[in-house]
Amino acid sequence: MAGGREIKTKIKSVQNTRKVTRALEMVSASKIRKTQEKMKATRPYARLMKQVVGHIAQANTDHVHPFMAEREEVRRVGYIIISTDRGLCGGLNSQLFRRILADMREWQGKGVEVDVVCIGQKAATFFRRLKVELLASVTHLGEQPQLAQLIGVTKTMFDGYVEGRVDRVLLCYNDFVNTMSQKPTLLPLLPLPPSDSLEARHDWDYLYEPDPHTVLDHVLTRYIESLVYQAVLENLASEHAARMVAMKAASDNATKMIGTLNLVYNKARQAAITQEISEIVGGAAAV
Repeated sequence: MAGGREIKTKIKSVQNTRKVTRALEMVSASKIRKTQEKMKATRPYARLMKQVVGHIAQANTDHVHPFMAEREEVRRVGYIIISTDRGLCGGLNSQLFRRILADMREWQGKGVEVDVVCIGQKAATFFRRLKVELLASVTHLGEQPQLAQLIGVTKTMFDGYVEGRVDRVLLCYNDFVNTMSQKPTLLPLLPLPPSDSLEARHDWDYLYEPDPHTVLDHVLTRYIESLVYQAVLENLASEHAARMVAMKAASDNATKMIGTLNLVYNKARQAAITQEISEIVGGAAAV
């Protein structure tokens, strides 16, 4: 059995760790509400943009934008991966990375090459270590990410799709379900999937001013950017929720460990006292 001084040192160390985990839990609990409000505020815009694009996709037009053109042969797939900048959020990132790697292996088994764009420090570090082709990355977006911070890295992938270097683009992030549940999601981004809101194609088209290419390019680009921005907010809310739950579990485990160590310490102290008494009694008997 360890000595009393050694056990007291362990107890002090666990108590200090519990202070840190409780502080992180309270910080995430205070931030998650603001993050959820911002995430929910952007959902109506994303939903209406999807409705507009769905109408455009179903319209009977002679002009087909590159973002909406399905390619028969897929030679290269691009992934836009959104992760956290910091750790201590349980298995949030690892679950997403496992699903992405499984999807990558499936494509690579068909002879398809893979490109990656990373948003977040954890994804950039992870995929650099795996020596995956990393086209661009952006990190440290903070608690209030701005769309301007995302345009540069995402444009790299979009330009590659328009120019024919990439045949399919997937958006990978953690979808916020609720505080206890975050779902790793791989969303087909390009080509734009057909809308589920309308069953049949229209026999009419819009009037475009100045021309269909200019209007569709602007609308579809804004739509794609809104999807990426919404995914970043969903992932940020998932990060705070996962960290809050993970730190609460860590604090609870630290409390249990402190109780166990206190019990061991009391037993060790009692054993030391009993031994001293036995030595005193033995010495007196010998005299």
